[in-house]
Amino acid sequence: MAALRGLRSVLDFIYQAAGVLAALSLIAILLLIVVQMLARWTGEVFPGAPDYAGYAMAAASFLAFANALNRGSHIRVSILLNAVPDRVRRILEIWCFSVGAAVMWYFCWYAYRFVYWSWKFNDISQGQDKTALWIPQSAMLIGGVILAIALTDHLVHVLFRGNHRIVRDLADQSHGE
Repeated sequence: MAALRGLRSVLDFIYQAAGVLAALSLIAILLLIVVQMLARWTGEVFPGAPDYAGYAMAAASFLAFANALNRGSHIRVSILLNAVPDRVRRILEIWCFSVGAAVMWYFCWYAYRFVYWSWKFNDISQGQDKTALWIPQSAMLIGGVILAIALTDHLVHVLFRGNHRIVRDLADQSHGE
């Protein structure tokens, strides 16, 4: 049991760290925009700033997926799940987590191949930044793997415990978009 508690704390740390990295990526976007504005005001050029902001946006999105899943921020069809009996609900959750995990692991396999071939062929961006594309693609792959692990984690939890570990932050959800 101590090994399982250790694994749980490691997984929770990974999900939280990915969320922190996603937040730092959003801060990087802000800083890139501010530096680009300052460069324009002073007559300088910051080549590749929009490209770097795009890379940071992709990193922020993919790295935030697992953390958002654990906080109940992903769109789920709770109306159906709340309307059915517990046994049917458990079957639906097993099916959903199974499909989600399978699709995500499939995505990770092809994302890995995508990153590998970009590295192998030394593929660079066509913008002014001339960045090796495997670098920003790696953030996408890492975020995808973390989400696949989180979906698999929830699937295993539903299979053995009967419920998932998604905790909804009702105060956060009460704010209108």
